[in-house]
Amino acid sequence: MTAAPVETRAYPDLVVPRPRIPRPRRRGMSVALRTLGPLALLGGWWLASATGVLSPDVLASPATVADAARELWADGQLTDALRVSLTRAVLGLACGLAAGLLLGVVTGFSRLGEELLDSPLQLLRALPFLSLVPLFMVWFGIGESARVVLIAVATTFPMYVSTAGGVRNVDRRLLEAMRTFGLGGWRLVREVVLPGALPSLLAGFRLSMTLSVIALIAAEEINSTSGIGYLMTQAQSFSRTDILSVCVLVYGLLGLAADLLARGAERVLMPWRAKGAAR
Repeated sequence: MTAAPVETRAYPDLVVPRPRIPRPRRRGMSVALRTLGPLALLGGWWLASATGVLSPDVLASPATVADAARELWADGQLTDALRVSLTRAVLGLACGLAAGLLLGVVTGFSRLGEELLDSPLQLLRALPFLSLVPLFMVWFGIGESARVVLIAVATTFPMYVSTAGGVRNVDRRLLEAMRTFGLGGWRLVREVVLPGALPSLLAGFRLSMTLSVIALIAAEEINSTSGIGYLMTQAQSFSRTDILSVCVLVYGLLGLAADLLARGAERVLMPWRAKGAAR
């Protein structure tokens, strides 16, 4: 049985509804649109350098930057610096994610934990992590510990805020029902709370991943003798804008890779969200 069409003659201002049916976009089209912006930026950079609008003393041309990247890669400087920087970022990020996840679960799941921990953590979160650099240098010296701890501190709070908010938003009726069936303690957190807070956890993970690269840049300014930051310091001393551009691009690619990794984790753990966004 089909519904009769709505008579609209008596209501001239009304129109026949035409629902918009979203069409899934082809994968190749999506990739092409995402690469269009960077290609346009690269083309503008090349054009400004070729016409002399952009002086080499201000910013080297793309061809010069590519030659510098090949030179650094060939003699092993870039690979060694990249390995050191990635080690720092991964160690700091792992510590920050673990601390943020643990603190977020405690404060979000336990009222006592929230009363004891949330206020001091919010106070610490309000402090710019760059202001802690001198203090960390006094506490940990100028070695690797200060850099790793700085990255860990910077990445802890996005994960903490997202985790605590996600845990608090888990349906309390579901928790009470699971407690009625005898599920409690760590099993309740592992099997009910964390899956229920998964969207917030992934949002915090994505923010922490991106912030780890920003913190890495700041951490490698602490009298670094290795890593991408050290290459930048050396290039600055000799006014090598080509090497400086290579280092900046490497930092940008690290940030892009971190964001893509977080997106990939979201697609794997929440495939229904990826399908809903593919329109």
